[in-house]
Amino acid sequence: MMRSRTLTLLVTSALTVSVTACGSSSDDDATATGAPGAAVTGSSATAASTTAEAATTTTAAAPRAASGTLKLAKVGSFDQPIYVTGAPGDTRRLFVVEQTGRILVVRGGKTVASPFLDIRSRVTAGGEQGLLSVAFAPDYAKSGRFYVYYTDKSQEQRVVEYRRASADRADSGSARLVLKMADPESNHNGGLLKFGPDKLLYIGTGDGGGAGDQHGSRGNAQDLTSPLGKLLRIDPKKSGSRAYRIPADNPFAKRGGGVRKEIYSYGLRNPWRYSFDRSSGALVIGDVGQNEIEEIDYVAKGKGNGANFGWRPFEGKARFKDGESAPGAVPPVLELQHRDGNCSVTGGYVVRDTALPTSIRGKYVYGDFCKGELRAATLSPTAATGDAKLPLPKVQSLSSFGEDTKGRVYVVSLGGTVSRITTG
Repeated sequence: MMRSRTLTLLVTSALTVSVTACGSSSDDDATATGAPGAAVTGSSATAASTTAEAATTTTAAAPRAASGTLKLAKVGSFDQPIYVTGAPGDTRRLFVVEQTGRILVVRGGKTVASPFLDIRSRVTAGGEQGLLSVAFAPDYAKSGRFYVYYTDKSQEQRVVEYRRASADRADSGSARLVLKMADPESNHNGGLLKFGPDKLLYIGTGDGGGAGDQHGSRGNAQDLTSPLGKLLRIDPKKSGSRAYRIPADNPFAKRGGGVRKEIYSYGLRNPWRYSFDRSSGALVIGDVGQNEIEEIDYVAKGKGNGANFGWRPFEGKARFKDGESAPGAVPPVLELQHRDGNCSVTGGYVVRDTALPTSIRGKYVYGDFCKGELRAATLSPTAATGDAKLPLPKVQSLSSFGEDTKGRVYVVSLGGTVSRITTG
């Protein structure tokens, strides 16, 4: 059986949730520290929401650390939330991405009634498709530029630039297409946009879907003429008649023969979530596996340039496709076995929140969509050490992690709940 981030297959009832969030907190903080109420319509939605909220708001018993006991503080409830992030220069707002095609603002602990952006009419949503992320330009405070990644009505993947109309509202008429990618299947869409330490835009793409990276003679992930199964890197600002610019130091910027000059790293199956350590600049990728192994990849700052992470010749460190090579393949530093209840890794963040106990700071927090455990490990380019479950409750349908401008880490349940890792 093919394994992938199939969001509808595993928790069908949770995906029909329709939740309107509300809450309260101090006005100088973007997130709530209590558990706000939620208005839910539909009996199945009520059941899914109740399960998700119970999974993310119950605080598990844990040893006391110097700064307190870890807990999940509920930010709000949403309709199929799939990502959360902050915007440079704005410490009051948190932006929550809903898979269906909306971005909501949480300001001062309360969800703003009108969406920041609503492009549901342009988005194909469901399964692994939809509005999958948003990234705000490093100069967002001045330029108002931000970027979204979504599946369009033709089931192609798009990266589109928008501009801010006000602090709480985007200019929906400002859309400018940056990049469009044909996609042969509905699954393995990648979908995360992030600006790296170099202030360039990174774009995670899946291998095109289907089992075993089946498209093309060697699949897409090892094919340098395909943008799929890659981490792309561009300067997304318009440059003359071009929609974006290729950085001169991209590893294949000077290659001909149809090689995609946007490629930064390759050999990825479905890099569902990746992140940059805000302290060291290291790149960490959670790459979803096939039948047996989920993997976490780690490279020091700048070492992802030209890195080959091994798919499809390798699934984790194990041989997947005999007779094929993956030149210079970088092995994962951490593997999660399906036999242990894992099915689809959800990549997270290296914690740099100074308000959290020293026991968790500097560790990489991650999880798995099916298993729901929140785990942490210390990563290096050669190994992961101290990997262990955190003293926190399981999160049903763990769809994503997020980080705000202050470095605080958030946990997202596709069932509806967004929470922050905090102490109390």
